[in-house]
Amino acid sequence: MFFLFKHFLIYPIATTQNHNLSFFNSTNATTHLAAAPPPPPPPQGLVLVERTGIINEMGIMTDDFIVGEFDEGLIQSVVVNANTSYEKEIGERKVVKLEKFRVCDESMRDYIPCLDNVEAISRFNSSEKGERHCPEIGKGLDCLVPRPKGYKLHIPWPKSRDEVWFDNMPRTRLTGHKKGQSLVSRKDDKFIFQGGTTKEYLDQISKMIPEIAFGQHTRVALDIGCGDASFGAYLMDQNVTTLSISQKYVHDINIQFALERGVPAMVAAFGTRRLPYPSQAFDLIHCSNCRINWTHDDGILLLEANRILRAGGYFVWAVALPDEDNIVEQWKEMEDLTSHLCWELMNKEGNITIWQKPINNTCYLNRDSNTHPSLCATDDNPENIWYANLTTCITRLPENGYGANVTDWPARLHSPPDRLFSIQMDADKSRRELYKADTKYWNDIVNGYVGAFHINDPNTRNVMDMKAGYGGFAVALLDFKVDCWVMNVVPVSGKNTLPVLYDRGLIGVMHDWCEPFDTYPRTYDMLHAAGLFSIEKRRCNISSIMLEMDRILRPGGRAYIRDTTIVIDDLHEIAKAMGWVTFMFDSGEGPHSNWKLITCEKRL
Repeated sequence: MFFLFKHFLIYPIATTQNHNLSFFNSTNATTHLAAAPPPPPPPQGLVLVERTGIINEMGIMTDDFIVGEFDEGLIQSVVVNANTSYEKEIGERKVVKLEKFRVCDESMRDYIPCLDNVEAISRFNSSEKGERHCPEIGKGLDCLVPRPKGYKLHIPWPKSRDEVWFDNMPRTRLTGHKKGQSLVSRKDDKFIFQGGTTKEYLDQISKMIPEIAFGQHTRVALDIGCGDASFGAYLMDQNVTTLSISQKYVHDINIQFALERGVPAMVAAFGTRRLPYPSQAFDLIHCSNCRINWTHDDGILLLEANRILRAGGYFVWAVALPDEDNIVEQWKEMEDLTSHLCWELMNKEGNITIWQKPINNTCYLNRDSNTHPSLCATDDNPENIWYANLTTCITRLPENGYGANVTDWPARLHSPPDRLFSIQMDADKSRRELYKADTKYWNDIVNGYVGAFHINDPNTRNVMDMKAGYGGFAVALLDFKVDCWVMNVVPVSGKNTLPVLYDRGLIGVMHDWCEPFDTYPRTYDMLHAAGLFSIEKRRCNISSIMLEMDRILRPGGRAYIRDTTIVIDDLHEIAKAMGWVTFMFDSGEGPHSNWKLITCEKRL
């Protein structure tokens, strides 16, 4: 065994030329391994033991075993064959050189593949037009989405909350004023967000229900039909992360405004399918004139809002004053539906109504058996969310209280949540240890990123972790005071850790990276992918994923990709063909590790 260990240890491994960089707290740089010294001779007068104990077929310790002599010729042949096989594999594999990708037509500068698929959308009725209809295989994006003429590097946060460059999203039609949200105007070469009555609106909500406790009890919120996302923009002052969502309309660019401002947002709509968020995700859901009829089709859309609202969470509904008959009728229907959902009406003041969701199933079980909507069947999985149709039933709450008993912010960021034990995975008792190890691992990695790459500069605002796991990367960014927000993406090809992410006080979404992501072009400053491509290459073309990354990455933005050496070599060629500037580094394990890091810059 020693002979095998020595020979494999000193065998040189072929690697691409790269930099030596460690991303751990240790101060030692990468060192080269030397051959181990020979073992010391046995002391004089001692006889080497010939027998040793083993476990026999009965499971009993026995010494009926003879070591025998080493066959060095056999061992040497094993080493030579292994080395020859490795060299053959490396020698036969050739990295394909790619031609530079062309630039798409100017009309595609705001292109969202799964929502601008005209060919597919034309075949569906109006109720399905807001849903995702991704291009077929072979018909996806094969070019680089162009930027608008005169595009500039985005204004850093927090200044971007109040103003953005007009040339970055040149539109002649502006969104209008909505209650509690800002008024957008144009001044010279900028869009100006005047704030409106947003701060007073938030203060009013806090006074109506002090238990909401923004930034403590309420950490994660959802703003539906978000306008220009000022609700979420100003809640950030109170340590609340608000995900703003809205359907894509022809003349309504609210999500593009939100992301350009540096506010968490994505294009999403309440339609015929479940939203890509877990059950009990949001501590508060907000709807201010959000263009949704919550009571139609037996309340199927409000039932979806109920699924993603945390037990004990709050639903805030602000509509125009009831001075018309149809609005009065809508309010009466809403009042009846929420009572059937066992939501408690906490307060109503002017045009603002706030309900609270129950913390367990007691109220549901005590209702009349004929009450509709009914409880979902016990085998209904509320975490089945990717292309899952909506249901007209009430999602059951876990009998063990999981999801309802999260701690307040900021303690919940590092406390292992109970729903950690609801994830379908191999490990059982070691889950807390894996969770803590993941947190420490990414803390060490991000420490290296901050020191080596200065990712804490003011231009790093919108960040996406493309394979988020337990959210350790996002947590480390918070711990190192990087002034950003992170969209944590959980791929459908892995285990569903979304409930854990939301219980930690983070935001995230489930996604299939063989399809485009639902966001506008040029909306993220940093993309992070660890171990993503080595998994997804078995399912789809990694060039398509890289082109999608180029579409959503802002000019001046960066991508950090950690993966196996073979995958990194391929990605390096694709990145160069897209015009990215690349740098390759060894991982913290040293130059002989099978893992590498490639950093990419999409320059203006």
